[in-house]
Amino acid sequence: MKPLYLTIFCICQLFQAAGNFEEIHIRINQLGYLPHESKIALVFSKSPIKEKFILVSNKDKRIVATYNPEKIKASDWDTYEYYYEVDFSAFTEEGRYTLQTKKTAHTSQNIIISKNSYLYKSEKLLAFMRQQRCGYNPFFDIVCHQGDGRSFYGPMPDSTFVDATGGWHDAGDQLKYLITSSYATAHMLKAYELFPKAFTDSVNHLGQTGPNGIVDVLDEAKWGLDWILKLHSQSDQLIHQIADDRDHRGWKMPDKDNSDYGWGPNSFRVAYFATGEPQGLNEYKSEATGVSNLAGRSAAAMAIAARIWKKDLNDSIFSAILLKAAKSLYKLGKDKRGFQQGNSYGAPYRYSEKTWADDMEWGAAELYKSTKNRKYLEDAKQYAIEANTVSWMPYDSVPHYEFYPFVNIGHFALYEHVDAKFKNTLASFYKSGIEDNIKRGNTNPYNIGVPFIWCSNNLLTSLITQGILYEKMTGDKTYSKFMIEQRDWLFGRNPWGTTMFTKMPSDGEYPYDVHTSTWALGKKQVPGGLVDGPVYSSIFKSLKGLHLNEPDEFAAFQNNFVVYHDDIGDYSTNEPTMDGTAGSILMMAYWASNQ
Repeated sequence: MKPLYLTIFCICQLFQAAGNFEEIHIRINQLGYLPHESKIALVFSKSPIKEKFILVSNKDKRIVATYNPEKIKASDWDTYEYYYEVDFSAFTEEGRYTLQTKKTAHTSQNIIISKNSYLYKSEKLLAFMRQQRCGYNPFFDIVCHQGDGRSFYGPMPDSTFVDATGGWHDAGDQLKYLITSSYATAHMLKAYELFPKAFTDSVNHLGQTGPNGIVDVLDEAKWGLDWILKLHSQSDQLIHQIADDRDHRGWKMPDKDNSDYGWGPNSFRVAYFATGEPQGLNEYKSEATGVSNLAGRSAAAMAIAARIWKKDLNDSIFSAILLKAAKSLYKLGKDKRGFQQGNSYGAPYRYSEKTWADDMEWGAAELYKSTKNRKYLEDAKQYAIEANTVSWMPYDSVPHYEFYPFVNIGHFALYEHVDAKFKNTLASFYKSGIEDNIKRGNTNPYNIGVPFIWCSNNLLTSLITQGILYEKMTGDKTYSKFMIEQRDWLFGRNPWGTTMFTKMPSDGEYPYDVHTSTWALGKKQVPGGLVDGPVYSSIFKSLKGLHLNEPDEFAAFQNNFVVYHDDIGDYSTNEPTMDGTAGSILMMAYWASNQ
């Protein structure tokens, strides 16, 4: 059940749909706008709009600006015929406002204009990451999964105990993947390296309240680093996954895990070693060919961290451990070229990553920056040409996580170390992907460029990240407005008028009935979690075990093309993910730094 103010909002939406209340719908970024950036509301209706819009101060109810709506082309995948933009970019006075139709008083949600709109918002995302911790979990104040794990496909006999405790639970389930955790760790470290002043210190290394002299993003990244070091305890060994879909046994608290991998409920869990060959203990097998994807981006994380711990934290001992691991991981990636995928047991769903040159490029580029060994630089350039523009971006649909990570940060990491000609090549790779999304965005009134496959929100934050990195590489701000439109979709400028991050903002419309045990069993909300996001209707209808538990509050805004449900039963659109949340931190830090 949603709180009263959200319930009232949803009831209003249903009245709108029935034609008994408001017929004009105004969509804005609920989190806020920076004073001097692009600020464009989207308005839609089933009939033409023939009146002006006014911007009204919430403080004293005065009209501060008046605008004519500009009609824009509608799409063939929405349920409304008439679309308009209201551009209030020129208005820069900080404060809280609402946008209203002048005659009929149709009103938007709160509009916040402030230079601090994004300041320290990354901390909310880090709060969600702490709630995903395995081992000691500060949100629940419990210790879970101390039996991780028992080896399979390793160099030792199957079922041998190996210490793989720690890390993060992947999403609403309690599996742990190096596929996603390696990227989450490296992304947080790169976000800090680029925008160190965007972060603050409010918790200790365990995630408990109270500063410890280290900004929280580094505390969280170290949780990932420590886990990766456990998974790579020997130079020729790398564990890539803990547990599998035998985990999916309904709602459960992490310290009372009823899944059984052969040693009884709430006991040991399987630990899969990366071999670079197809794996699977039951019917479904992966298509693995190597380990370069995991080893390459894990090496990148270690190399970035080695610099940070030496330069910023004055810890040369841990820095040396990290650098040694980075070199060892990178060598493992070179020795076993190819990709390792996730493993499934009783269902066909898995992380089906098939790319790896981008990860090796990233690892090599970061190692060169940390060591100045030119061999790494030459490797990075070769991998960059191989990775090229290979991405999900040109396609309208791709298999789940086939192109992962969803942004190649290796091109950015390499950029500063090459000559002007190679710089232009790397920038052109980014530019090509952004242009692909602009073309797709031109087909809908929201200008949203991503395909609506599973985890579309992850694609969106990655597209934004690519735009940010392109801008930092080249100084070219051509895509600034487009990137803001992608961001604003995440914070409410979408058909459903909801943000895609839990409890952000706390007084807005946000994912409430999310697909997690935390909510199902404890009715506890965790701020900052990025949900999977809208999917094609065809995907929604094809998934197994998916159903809605409550009447669809967004029924008026669904269509035959793309859907989103704020419903605990919809694991395809309303499940917060660890890597999606971590992958949003650089984006949030960028706008915090742009204040």
